[in-house]
Amino acid sequence: MITADDVGGVHIKYLYHCRRQLWLYARGFRPEQLSSTVQLGEAVHETSYSRSSPIDLGAAKLDHLDGAAWVHEIKSSAKPGRADEAQAMHYCLRLHEVGVAAQGGILHYPKTRRTKRLPYTPEAAEQAAADIREVLAVVSEPDSPPRLSRSACRGCSYTDYCWNE
Repeated sequence: MITADDVGGVHIKYLYHCRRQLWLYARGFRPEQLSSTVQLGEAVHETSYSRSSPIDLGAAKLDHLDGAAWVHEIKSSAKPGRADEAQAMHYCLRLHEVGVAAQGGILHYPKTRRTKRLPYTPEAAEQAAADIREVLAVVSEPDSPPRLSRSACRGCSYTDYCWNE
């Protein structure tokens, strides 16, 4: 099973999207590459802000860190969501753990040409640490969490698994 050091941005995103998705992902079930939604997200990422370089922290892979230590994340959705914010704060926490004083996150939404700036506060740090503990609690459960309502699953790459009857 995974440890706190193994928890990455995808785990955090799935914690906020769907705990069942998180549970399956942690067990190696990865249908994302077959998903047109994921393929769109990757295309948006590859064609937006091409001058930036990704940063690999092992389990956490962030899109870009600027010279002022702000984490930049490129999102394919049209508007900010709690999962996006939590993922950016998770990356700030991981950077602080390796000695980089991240200032916060800047979420970029190319589809709507919007950005959202989130400062990394002590409260954000506490929540990011709590999110890691919650990921570990969810993935350590012997049975998968219940599926969400079908309407909440629209566009999810795990839909066939959850709704195949």
